[in-house]
Amino acid sequence: MHRFYGLAARLRQSFGERVQKIPLDFGFTCPNRDGSISRKGCIFCSPQGSGSGLHGLSMSIPEQWSHWQEKLSKLYTARLYLAYLQSYSNTYCSREELKCALDQLEGLPGLSGICIGTRPDCLDDDKLALIKSLGLKETWLDLGLQSSNNTTLKRINRGHSAEQFAEAVKMGNRHGVDVCAHLIAGLPGETTEDFLESVRFLNGLPIAGIKFHNLFVCKGTPLKKLYDAGKYTPIKKDVYINVLVEAISILRPDIVIHRLKADAVPGELIAPEWVRQKRKVLNEIEQTMKAKGIWQGCARKDAPDRPPLWYGPEHKS
Repeated sequence: MHRFYGLAARLRQSFGERVQKIPLDFGFTCPNRDGSISRKGCIFCSPQGSGSGLHGLSMSIPEQWSHWQEKLSKLYTARLYLAYLQSYSNTYCSREELKCALDQLEGLPGLSGICIGTRPDCLDDDKLALIKSLGLKETWLDLGLQSSNNTTLKRINRGHSAEQFAEAVKMGNRHGVDVCAHLIAGLPGETTEDFLESVRFLNGLPIAGIKFHNLFVCKGTPLKKLYDAGKYTPIKKDVYINVLVEAISILRPDIVIHRLKADAVPGELIAPEWVRQKRKVLNEIEQTMKAKGIWQGCARKDAPDRPPLWYGPEHKS
């Protein structure tokens, strides 16, 4: 049984059954790639923008939905789905363009919620009001922070500050849109304490979720050039597991953990090899938490003396 508040638990609380995500590619770009901020992109971002690339194959949104629904139905028994606008920055457009995109979701079978991947500098009140007006039970913004250290953000060419991220979170909160913050361990020049300080920074903001990422090197990225030149060494598996477990111990227990480990798109990974061992690494994270007696928020001053009941029946008494 998980020792943290996972997305699966949150969705079962909301819907009473399993819910799956379907990634969608609307063909949006990013101000960090089109020249508005930069043309280089973040140093870790692949040319494909961490998405499926199906828009480039001229697949419409209903066609993409059917494609993934058919694949997922063979693996899971889910009837309900979250639309995950994944590729690049999905609010980097006008309100009218965003409305045209969101209108394409209407009538998709099983659609029950939405997750929109974007940047903190691509949001405003009108767009957030539009997103909230969809009236879906689960409405999430996947918002990249990566680090609360502005020196690191400049080093990795994020193109925004931690302060801009904080303002975007507060704006989303005012509109009743849940924010899932993205955080990366193993960034160039960062220490374990830098990563934990980013967790503390997020604890002080009205975020509802978090995705933890382990930095890895992909083809076609500026990070690969650093790696090839011997100027970047990827985080080791044991180091990642230990810092992640410590981060979970100080994380607010009401924050939903959407992800514990990042995965590379097939064919893109350069290093480290342990990134390919998804199930093994997840099992080791769970085993480490159990061995150390750690559960989400246990190191906080306001922590109860046992995991909250929503962690699962094995903790009830």
